[in-house]
Amino acid sequence: MNEAELKQHLEAAEKSPKQIAAAVSGLPDKTLRYKPAPHKWCILEVLGHLADIEVVYAYRIRQMLADKKPVIAPMDGDDWARNLGYTETPPAELVALYGLNRHSTLRLLRRLKPPDLTKSAFHPELQREVTVAEMIEKMSGHGGGQNKPLCLLDRHAFVKRSRASSLPAAAPESMDCAAGATASTR
Repeated sequence: MNEAELKQHLEAAEKSPKQIAAAVSGLPDKTLRYKPAPHKWCILEVLGHLADIEVVYAYRIRQMLADKKPVIAPMDGDDWARNLGYTETPPAELVALYGLNRHSTLRLLRRLKPPDLTKSAFHPELQREVTVAEMIEKMSGHGGGQNKPLCLLDRHAFVKRSRASSLPAAAPESMDCAAGATASTR
């Protein structure tokens, strides 16, 4: 990853919390809790995941930068969503946590030197070393762009804007990516 690519990834990562906040602003509780299928996440679970995964990214990146021979602890996003009470936390709090944690990590990442990008940790699920540069790429796409969590939020925001009475039938076919909004985050 060169300096221009790093800057591009950091800019994308910085936009995501604002995009998420705009997508969920004013959504009714019924919409926030709607699940497109029993095994899929509702918007509150997506927000909880985004808030928590920022903590995971922050820790993993710090491990890579500071520790000797770090090993990444695997996590299962579905287990976290099921067991950590995401639906019991107000959406504004989840969005604020996501934004604050992302901001903190971005401050650290903006201070990196080119050699820092090659530092790594062993990822047991992937059975290989993962670099800081790879984590930045993953983080910059998580929550924004074509990522399923933001797509899920966009789909519900579309329904809200169109004042449709049923979910998800009113959303256009092109927004069908919401059907896959579940994750086992590596």
